[in-house]
Amino acid sequence: MTSLSFDRYCDEIVSQTERLTSHVRGADMTAPVLSCPGWNLGRLLRHVGGDHRWAEELVRTRSTGPLPDDLVNDLSAYTHEDATVLIPWLTEGAARLSAALRAAGPDALAWNPSEERPAPVAFWARRMTYETVVHRADAARAAGAEFALDHDLAVDAVEEWLEYSTFPEAFEPHPDLPDLLGPDRTLQFDATDAGEWLVDLTGERPVLRSGADGATATARGPVTDLLLYFYKRPTTAVETKGDTALLDLWRIRSGFWLEAPEH
Repeated sequence: MTSLSFDRYCDEIVSQTERLTSHVRGADMTAPVLSCPGWNLGRLLRHVGGDHRWAEELVRTRSTGPLPDDLVNDLSAYTHEDATVLIPWLTEGAARLSAALRAAGPDALAWNPSEERPAPVAFWARRMTYETVVHRADAARAAGAEFALDHDLAVDAVEEWLEYSTFPEAFEPHPDLPDLLGPDRTLQFDATDAGEWLVDLTGERPVLRSGADGATATARGPVTDLLLYFYKRPTTAVETKGDTALLDLWRIRSGFWLEAPEH
């Protein structure tokens, strides 16, 4: 399991944003985004652009802690957006983030939500790529456009999620959720066009490996649809079987890193 190059991520932040704007040109900015309850298209684009600017400041300033995220999540004022203003603002923010990442280089250090200390900003290049990808899927659905994703990006995005599912925040006891780890708990993810992954939950921490084994629960479908399934986006192409409650719990727990800022 390997991620793509740092430069590729910097390129994709811009190109995925451009593809997102192509979905919504001419669309009604007040159209509801059903996968993000309470948001319309204008708010979705404000959120994505706010995310880019928030991450750009983290990278540019080499921040050692989280920054206020009002620009990302305080969307109450954005009810009737003007697309002729909003779309250039969105593409400008993506370009600024890409430039800040390149100027910093992959090994510069800054805060991120999955580490207790500043970590390489390569994290933000990868994370903002797939933040943009998933919200592009939201925008396409709201605007009635087709969503497609390059195969290597879809595989890498799935592996990003799977990797975070092994972090302590994803499996340590939580007062409001059942325990994730336990005997006879293994999850198989079968991408019909990309390969198979197994998450073993039977030990002291989850173990991720390639391949398949007899699993407690399985999710199977094309790799792009598995990605949408992980993010709880609508898809009819993923089949689940076995202990589906365990799959649902795993998706909740392994998405901990989306909570800072909340998506």
